[in-house]
Amino acid sequence: MAKQSLKNLLGKKTDVAIMLSTVMEQLNAEVFIEDEAGKILVGNKIETPENEQIIYFDYEIIGSVKGDDKTGVISNLLTLLYKKEAEKKKLGSEVLNLYQEVNLMFNFSDRLAQAMGAPEISKITLNEASGVIKSDNAVIVLWEEHSKRLKVMASAGELFFDEETINRELSLLFKLILSGQSEIITDINFLKDAGIISAQVQSIVYSALKVNQRIMGAVILAGNNPEQYSANDLKLLTTLALQSSAAIESALLYEKSILEAREREESMRRIHDVTKKFVPNEFIKSLGHEVITDVKLGDHVEKIVTVLFSDIREYTTLSERMTPKENFNFVCSFNERMGPIIQNHNGFINQYLGDAIMAIFPENAQDALMAAIDMQKELQHFNEIRESSNKSPIKIGIGMHTGPLIMGITGDDDRMDATTISDTVNTASRLESLTKYYKAGIILSDITVNQITPSEKFYTRSLGPVQLKGKQAAVNIFECINSYTDEEAQKKLATLDLFHTGLQYYLTKSFDEALSAFETVCRKDAADQTARIFLSATKKCIENGVPENWAGVGAMMNK
Repeated sequence: MAKQSLKNLLGKKTDVAIMLSTVMEQLNAEVFIEDEAGKILVGNKIETPENEQIIYFDYEIIGSVKGDDKTGVISNLLTLLYKKEAEKKKLGSEVLNLYQEVNLMFNFSDRLAQAMGAPEISKITLNEASGVIKSDNAVIVLWEEHSKRLKVMASAGELFFDEETINRELSLLFKLILSGQSEIITDINFLKDAGIISAQVQSIVYSALKVNQRIMGAVILAGNNPEQYSANDLKLLTTLALQSSAAIESALLYEKSILEAREREESMRRIHDVTKKFVPNEFIKSLGHEVITDVKLGDHVEKIVTVLFSDIREYTTLSERMTPKENFNFVCSFNERMGPIIQNHNGFINQYLGDAIMAIFPENAQDALMAAIDMQKELQHFNEIRESSNKSPIKIGIGMHTGPLIMGITGDDDRMDATTISDTVNTASRLESLTKYYKAGIILSDITVNQITPSEKFYTRSLGPVQLKGKQAAVNIFECINSYTDEEAQKKLATLDLFHTGLQYYLTKSFDEALSAFETVCRKDAADQTARIFLSATKKCIENGVPENWAGVGAMMNK
């Protein structure tokens, strides 16, 4: 605040000057008033004044009153008036400062309310502090409870200390900056000796960031001049720190809640990712739900689907030559190859049954047949790897059937399970078992074949009707020959018409003609084991005869 002067107080036409002149006239006082420089402000100069009164204010000479015996009275009055005017000016200055502080805090609060995140709030706080408090450098540090470290959230000017260094000197900083106090420090050699601050810093003012007595960190301003900060600077910084502390606390809580929400979301996503590996996502979607947590006991849906079963031939014998661990690794390695093929053809694994796989194709039968062909092709590559390691090749049989199927959630309130209920599943499983008898890679029911759009890329041959266990009506079955090697498939295609001719003779009991046809097929394709089965059956019928009611239907009494 600028010092009040007698010149300003007694200027022309001021209230004080008019009042003082009136008093001097009433007292008939012959006096004059000078400022500290000897300039006459009121009255006329008297060459040889009888009296002189020096006027002091705050131990400083501000002027004098000279003249007759009324000098003392005028001096006392002038001193009183000067004090009153100084007090009024001081009060006005304080009110102005208070208004400025209130306005500063209002604008500061408004900017904080629009800020997002602790770093942005810290930056705003530093900008505001640097704007009202002259500083060469500034920084805000926060204490991270989880890492037990101080972290620089924002800085202005050159960073006057190293973050790694201050974290090595935490004990010193806990006593000082993290004590919860606000302070001006001019003797900072101990901080320089510890290597915490740079050499050019001469003074520091800091204020703790705290909420409900919990110390969050501190806002620190550094100056390159000694005695750079005043008590008013400390007051302003403390006010800014107090207000920004609440904003930073809210931002940190918000960030924490967002992080926790993301972690919960990620946790749920991982749970869903894991559960859909046990219960296929397609299964859940078929029930009209997106996630497994939405399903409830009794949910079910009926659809026309194609069910595919695959099984490793002579797995029991194969597993006897392996340890349990080798057995497990073998099944895992096999399933890792076959599972993606099914998924790539719009199917999903309903169950892994040890060495067997049950898959469902909800869209069309052609997807299932394509998957079965690719599974057999992949098996050829798998066997090449096995043979390179001196391991015997393996074979799989695949059966499929198309029909209605109910997918649903069964069990009880404490234990639920996704299940499929349908005779379609049983039929597909039994057709897979028939691949062992007919020495075929893939067997389809006639219903499945009829669901597949005729195409040059699929080649099937009829194996006639078969009586499945538990079935009243015979099922016509077909073998798909696409799964064989190119050489084997070409031979079977070359004998396809002759094979069908032999089968027709066989079904109509024309066994001599059937025998001739099947012998020719086997002579042209010695590896055609399916043709040899029919050749053997034909010979038995010729040698032993057939019952009167025989219709050429093969019987499957076991699964």
